Amino acid sequence: MFTGIIENTGTISEIIITGTNKTFWIKSALSSELKVDQSVSHNGVCLTVEAIKENTYQVTAILETLQKTNLNHWILGTEINLERCMLMNGRLDGHIVQGHVDCTATCISITEKDGSWEYQFNFDKQFAHFIIEKGSVSINGISLTCFEVTNDTFKVAIIPYTYQHTNIKQLQLESLVNIEFDLIGKYVSRMAQLR
Repeated sequence: MFTGIIENTGTISEIIITGTNKTFWIKSALSSELKVDQSVSHNGVCLTVEAIKENTYQVTAILETLQKTNLNHWILGTEINLERCMLMNGRLDGHIVQGHVDCTATCISITEKDGSWEYQFNFDKQFAHFIIEKGSVSINGISLTCFEVTNDTFKVAIIPYTYQHTNIKQLQLESLVNIEFDLIGKYVSRMAQLR
């Protein structure tokens, strides 16, 4: 379980392909604080730390994860957002994020607003019932508030701190991002379907 408040970023230093799996070695200032078997959010995807070596650590993504996220697009040097699992005795500064990506979305506009930024994303409209105006959404693991929501698009506003301390500053038009919709909204939607 995560909060969507990014702790640090990391860069892909090695990629190993074994069958349909991809193993990533990630260089990060967080590496020395991690332990094997720990869950870490990588661009919003919960992956298990398998090994630690100096300032790098290893995780593996299986086919299911590669098909549903943007991890298949990672190359050497890709910067990724990192968050360790939340402590149950702390404040929930973002929102409840599971690290289970629902879909990917494409960046379709970036607008600088003289000190902040607005990003618009296009997503598969089959997920439209999970997102509401001023609701929470996780983009590459970042807890954000969405607005101007339609059946297949939404916008988010980015403050300078988030812009400087996450990989959102590297997004370009057509960039693919990982999306996790609000957990509570998904439960409400499921209950409504079963009535």
